[in-house]
This record gives sequence, C-alpha cells and structure tokens, in this order.
Amino acid sequence: MANVSVQKCRESGFPATLMQKISALSEEIRNRAYSLFEKRGKADGSDVEDWLNAEREIIWSPASELIDSKDKISVRLALPGFDAKDVEVSATPDSIVVQAESTHTHDSKEGDIRFCEFSGKTLFRRLDLPAEVDVEKITASLEKGILEITAPKATAKRLQVAA
Repeated sequence: MANVSVQKCRESGFPATLMQKISALSEEIRNRAYSLFEKRGKADGSDVEDWLNAEREIIWSPASELIDSKDKISVRLALPGFDAKDVEVSATPDSIVVQAESTHTHDSKEGDIRFCEFSGKTLFRRLDLPAEVDVEKITASLEKGILEITAPKATAKRLQVAA
C-alpha cells in the first residue's frame, strides 16, 4: 500500500494553483466544444452534446464510490495504471478533488506498432461531501489500482470552534 499525499485546505475554497488548473481545463473543454460545433457546420441544437463530448475527450472520470458512515466518509476510486506519486488529492471540509495524469509513449526499439489502445489520461474528479470532515485527519492510499480516501467527520464541537 502506497500513501498518497493530501493537500489539506482548512477553508472551503481551494488554493489558487488548483483553481488555475480548473480554469485551464474549463478553457480546454470550451475550445474543444467550439471546435466540435464548427465541425458540425455551426448548426444550433447540439451544444450540450458538444460540451459533453469535449469533456469526455479531455477528462477521464474513474469509477468511484462514496460511503457515508456514522463517523467517517470513505471514498474509493479505480485508478489502474497510476502510481501514488502521480496522484494529487486536495481536501476541504466539504469536498475532495483527485487529479492525476499519465502518458503513454512507445520506444522505437520495441518493434513495429500495429495498433495501440493505450493513451495518456487526465483525471479530474471533484466529490462534494455529504457532511463536513476533519481535514487534518484525512488519509489517502493507493493499492492494486484502488485509491482509498478516509475522511473522519468533523465533530459538532470542532465546528463551533471554527465558526
């Protein structure tokens, strides 16, 4: 099991660097959606479909689950092929963001490539949490392609002190 570092943000907002990444991804999606719109001859009526197709092309969203129990929230994401060092987890009291990027290249010494279904992946997944969590106690680990994040819930006493 490999530990994954968690960027812990005590406030509800994310740090400027993460917001810049979100903005850059949004701009890339917007540009791709417009390109799809142009390719269709700029006809009205499929703009939402263009946007969703652009999102699917640019961002990979893994299979995930969120479990809300009495004392904690557990999140599991399927990340086959990723190493712990490739994964970034950011957490606020009310949400978790997981980011990762992978690339795929071919060594010219391998031989002639007849086909390849491997590709680079950009993963970006934001999960809004059903309850506030104690950011200081969040942990994340990656084992056998499954990222597991454990977030103990904030106690009522702790929430009053923060207010």
